[in-house]
Formats: sequence, C-alpha cells, structure tokens
Amino acid sequence: MATLNELSGLLTAGTHLTPAQVEIAAAALASSEPPDADKAAFLTALADKGETPGEVAAFAQAFRRRALDPGMPAWADRAIDVVGTGGDHAGGFNVSSLVILTLASAGVPSMKHGNRGITSKCGSADLLAALGVDLEASPEKLRRAMNELGYVFFFAPSFHPTFKHIAPVRKLLAAQGRRSVFNILGPLINPGRPAHVMLGSYAEAWVPRLAAALGELGAKAGIAVHGVIAADRGIDELTTATVNRVCGFGRLAGIDAQWRAEDFGLTTAPFDELRGGDLQENLAIVDAVLAGRGPRGLVDTIVLNAAVGLWITGKVESVAAGLAPARDLLLGGAVRRKIAATREFYRS
Repeated sequence: MATLNELSGLLTAGTHLTPAQVEIAAAALASSEPPDADKAAFLTALADKGETPGEVAAFAQAFRRRALDPGMPAWADRAIDVVGTGGDHAGGFNVSSLVILTLASAGVPSMKHGNRGITSKCGSADLLAALGVDLEASPEKLRRAMNELGYVFFFAPSFHPTFKHIAPVRKLLAAQGRRSVFNILGPLINPGRPAHVMLGSYAEAWVPRLAAALGELGAKAGIAVHGVIAADRGIDELTTATVNRVCGFGRLAGIDAQWRAEDFGLTTAPFDELRGGDLQENLAIVDAVLAGRGPRGLVDTIVLNAAVGLWITGKVESVAAGLAPARDLLLGGAVRRKIAATREFYRS
C-alpha cells in the first residue's frame, strides 16, 4: 500500500490519483499518525498539480463515509443545500441562510451544512444560531426539525470528527497563504446527502470542476456559480450585482452560461448593497429585509437565489416563475414566522 509521501511523489510528477489512492490519502489525513509536515506536503502537491473533478469527488466520498450519519434518507431525495465554499473575502451578507429559510417556507426540505465564520465576520452557523438554531442538536432532534420546521442545519464540526486531525495542517497552509482541497470540500460533504445543491464557488475557475464533481457524486440536479465583481474579485454567490458564471449538473448538466440580473427582469445592483458585517450587523440586516426595508439589491439577490432553488427542486418550471412566490415568502411574513417557529422548536 502506498504511503502519503509516495502519493505526494506521484502528484509532483503530474499523476492524477485513482479513487483507491485517494482513499489511502484520506485515511492518512484523517489519522493522527503521519506528521503534519507530510500531510502539508501532500496537500500542497495536490494543489500544485491541480485537483481533477474525479479526485475532488473521491475525496468527498471518502469524507462522507467518515461523517456521522444524521439519518435523513426520508427527505434527502427532495432536499436542497444552498451553500458557498467561503474564502472569497468579498464581505457579503449571509444570503444562503435566508434563502434556506425561504425555501423551507415554500415546503422544500432544506439541509444546510456550514460552520462559524472563518474568513468572514459572520458565518452561517453564527447567524442561524442567533436566529434560534441549536448547533449541538442531536440527530434525533434534527429529524424532528425536518418534520416540524422543514429544514435543518448541520454544524460541520459536529458531523466530521476526523477533521480534528486535519485542522492543524489547514492552519499551517493558511499561514503560508496556501489553499488545499479542504477549502472546497465542505459543500460536497453535507452529511444529510441532499439530492439538490446550489453551490457558490470562491473562484470562477472552480465552477466547472465543482459542477463536474457533484455530477460524479450523483447529485440529482443543481448549479455551481461564481459572481464576478471585477477582474480580480468575486463572490461565492449568485447575485444581482455580478456577472454570474453558472454550470449545471445532474438534470441541469447542459447549463454553462453567464447569468445577469436583467436575464430575470431584475435590476443590476451596486455590490455595496450586498455587504454584510458582524453578527449584530447581520441580525439588523435580517430585520430590515423582513420588514421590507432591506437594500433592493440584497432583497433581489435573496429572491433570485430562492427562485433558483424552487426551479432546481422542480417546484416551478422556470427561475422567472419562482421570483414572485419567493418574494412573497420573504417579505410577506412566512420567513419571519419560520424564524419564530425555529426559536420555539429549539427552546422546547
């Protein structure tokens, strides 16, 4: 059996890893035995070669197998995750969290997988916890949440215990200004295994590769997207302020396009209308949005994403057809009621 160092040598020579070799690497990375220096050398060699969609999918499969199972098969085939890779340093608001609440209000089973803010001031876990979600809820409680609320949040550290052996290496690489495959794995290893995914990428170059990886993982339908702010700046969201590179997978595999706000009858917004802040600032933004006082660009972006989610899951025939119901759910009180129900559910 090859060692991690031997696999690093193959990568340095430009060899793509087989699924069996990825499993060997994943086992070593998830173990306390290899020195962190060897793990860092492997991840650096993989990044320098450039991860293929097949390698990314194989790593996702390996760490899905190592995740704790929350027991969600009753909902997975109809469910969706709306998630970003993070790491874009764009300073955007937590769009996907309000999109999940909107979709759950529409009757779409929603399973969000995320963490506290790492490269941002406020991650999805920070915001949803402040809105009433118990990050430490048991799998049994989460199954009840799916029944009663129509959505769950999987707090990544609770479901991926082997990542504790990888965290020091990720910190080491981050200090060197290096990324690794773990910068994009999080959205691919949702422990609930939702069949539909809307995935935002921190880099445009990753959009087709992430779409291909999700296709290899057997996703039923979805899109990968990156919003281009400027030539050297982007965001891991579909927005009304950006030109959006979009690639589909599963049932939507034929999509490879650029989407703009005008394509859906919406107005292009200045990016400043999408900015977020720390937790308290983002909670104030949530209140403003739900009260109809939010920045138009942010409201339209949430509505557009929710409409895309309705379309991906087959609730509407087109994105355009989903805009009006999504806006009504967001601004008409349904999302505010969902938040109130969330607080009550996790208090009980």
